Amino acid sequence: MSTDRAPVRILVCDDHAVVRAGLLALLDSAPGIDVVGEAGTGEEALALAAQLTPDVVLMDLQLGEGIDGVETTRRLTSSPGPGASPHVLVLTTYDTDADITRAIEAGATGYLLKAERADELFAAIHAAAEGRTALSAPVAGRVMANLRRPRPTLTDRERDILAQLARGIGNRDIARALYISEATVKTHLRRIYDKLGVETRAGAVAVAKERRLLP
Repeated sequence: MSTDRAPVRILVCDDHAVVRAGLLALLDSAPGIDVVGEAGTGEEALALAAQLTPDVVLMDLQLGEGIDGVETTRRLTSSPGPGASPHVLVLTTYDTDADITRAIEAGATGYLLKAERADELFAAIHAAAEGRTALSAPVAGRVMANLRRPRPTLTDRERDILAQLARGIGNRDIARALYISEATVKTHLRRIYDKLGVETRAGAVAVAKERRLLP
């Protein structure tokens, strides 16, 4: 890497002040990285990103009150105009399949766990600044496992009901929309839960999105 290359401009977003302070101290020692701001909420991150135009936003997923890290990522990466959107590198303790899928689908360039070594974090930041994917080894393993996992076989009716679930519609309205009884909806839901290995509507929607079972 050329020594005269401009440093990567970083905005840190984490709702825990102590964690932010630790990250700022760590990144201050990193070669080729310049922290230009810090945010404790998603809304604050959006405002600072527009003002400071960082190259990379280091983003936690859970941000307390207000919008979460996934929604913040989606808004950051969908900013209009060439060069207007920073790359987002998720840095979190959450490593569930649903969290990983939601963040990547929202536009995150990379996904790291907070257990990473400092040098791996620095390398991931530089990779993200260049638009290259950066994944923690456990995250990469989960992504590959999900790609290799056979998709459950759903009937057309079950897919219709899943699509309605994703819209947040209740059983009665699903029944009306599909011209079936509520009892039939409940029967299909039980079968969907069994096939997807979940117990709740939210879990079914999360797994369906993760495995790309929805239109």
